[in-house]
Amino acid sequence: MADRQFEDESLAALYDLFCPWDPRGDFSYYFPLVMAAGSVLDVGCGTGMLLHRAREAGHTGRLTGIDPAHGMLEVARARTDIEWIHGDLSTAAPEGAFDLVVMSGHAFQVFVTDDALRANLAAIRSLLSEDGRFAFDTRNPADRAWERWTPEHGREVTGPGGELIRSEHRVTAAGGGTVSFTTSYTTDGGPPELSHSTLRFLDRPELAAFLTEAGLEIVTQHGDWDGSPVTDGSIEIITVARRA
Repeated sequence: MADRQFEDESLAALYDLFCPWDPRGDFSYYFPLVMAAGSVLDVGCGTGMLLHRAREAGHTGRLTGIDPAHGMLEVARARTDIEWIHGDLSTAAPEGAFDLVVMSGHAFQVFVTDDALRANLAAIRSLLSEDGRFAFDTRNPADRAWERWTPEHGREVTGPGGELIRSEHRVTAAGGGTVSFTTSYTTDGGPPELSHSTLRFLDRPELAAFLTEAGLEIVTQHGDWDGSPVTDGSIEIITVARRA
């Protein structure tokens, strides 16, 4: 869910290599919520890993994923017993109500402008069932994560054919609460493939104000995936909200 990010299927195929299921990460936090909900909408579903795992674990209800990146959805559609929607909530919102709307992987941060935030939060509220929950995460700006998005903090994985693939971030602009950056993927020293992203960083008061304006209220917040409380030094602002 970012400009020019993972539209290409070859780039999307790399995503799960660099972002695998982490037993101490976001998917493990959201997974019990998904399994407890009769119907789930995953906004910015990416390659569909969370919903794939839920179906594999025996979830029998409605599972729907939506993402604007064609390449990501091509990977997700390997599983056909889940509803996949190409687009975003402004152009292709699904019908019906959901017991859980989830946005993992900091996808919430792609709502860069106030108008985008307001429109998407309004859409999410309209998609929640009476007792539905909206669960999502955003990086705590106090942690200044973007200062670590530098080539020296790059990562390497081994591809399916044994090839070495390196990923590096480079910040291109930062200010006004947003950060733009480029991610490069280089295979065995060949020419890099690039994706470009811009993310917005909201602090807790700003986030609470937007949620309240949208008719949502916070049920709980955590500062990390272990369920610890949010503090000024927390890395994450993980929020579960409901209709006010």
